[in-house]
Amino acid sequence: MKHIKLGNLDVSRIGLGTMGMNAFYTGHSQDEAESIRTIHRAFDLGVTFIDTAEVYGPFTNEELVGRAVKGRRDEVVVATKFGFLSHSGRAAGSLDSSPASIRTAVEGSLKRLGTDYIDLYYQHRVDPDTPIEDTVGALAELVAEGKIRHIGLSEAGVGTIRRAHAVHPVTALQSEYSLWTRDPEAEVLTVLRELGIGFVPYSPLGHGFLTGQIRSTDDFAEDDWRRTNPRFMGENFQRNLRVADEVKAVADEVGATPAQVALAWLLAQGDDIAPIPGTKRVERVEENTAADSIELSAEQIAKLDDLTPAAGDSHNEAGMRLLER
Repeated sequence: MKHIKLGNLDVSRIGLGTMGMNAFYTGHSQDEAESIRTIHRAFDLGVTFIDTAEVYGPFTNEELVGRAVKGRRDEVVVATKFGFLSHSGRAAGSLDSSPASIRTAVEGSLKRLGTDYIDLYYQHRVDPDTPIEDTVGALAELVAEGKIRHIGLSEAGVGTIRRAHAVHPVTALQSEYSLWTRDPEAEVLTVLRELGIGFVPYSPLGHGFLTGQIRSTDDFAEDDWRRTNPRFMGENFQRNLRVADEVKAVADEVGATPAQVALAWLLAQGDDIAPIPGTKRVERVEENTAADSIELSAEQIAKLDDLTPAAGDSHNEAGMRLLER
């Protein structure tokens, strides 16, 4: 597995997102043993970068990751996130990146992960009620204390990124980026490269859509969040099948799977990008990590660059309000 640098943090250029093991997707929380086998298989294949968050479950995903990394902690970069849950008394459902909430959140994450430090600690979404300078100031104190080693942001806008980085170096931004979510290209990637901040695309396979395996939502569980995602609904879903088919056409040329081509396209966007495809199955982690060895031609990259844009917003109305603030 090739490695890249997020700021000055060395990671495998393909990571592993663990959210779906315990939250939001069909089949979550059903087979912990398989989830742990998947994490261990990723490590064996050279993945050194694993991503979780306190809100996944909530809490149960961090506990799972903690059990999976036990005995191998020094081999891997563990990233987790705070801010969707309030620990300072704000109303349920409120974002909270206040210094008091962060202090409580980090102690909980350290305990659940079974570690005395977190490699990369992200603000999960920008909290409009706490100045980013106060949030990053609190995180800088945790860096000085050795409880976290690097600071990250997620779905932050360029103004917030600049203000945060002025207080303490930001190592990475995690935002949605894939062949069907190209939003960061307009401004965010340029600013990240100006400041030397790495980029971690989440949902690099379009919540599974770009794999070409999803042809209907009938098999989604009632609590699968994709049921409320505009891109998976009605006419948008039917239009977006064409995007998946276009990716498959390139994959057939390459002799790879659509998922591998979607990841290879992301890897070709720069040596400061480390996508974190999520899965809870061993065979999928084997498929995803194999994208590390796929080289797309300039013609194939150009063809993918020109794919039909996805129909519909990338999140529902409430989710869209939390992006790039």
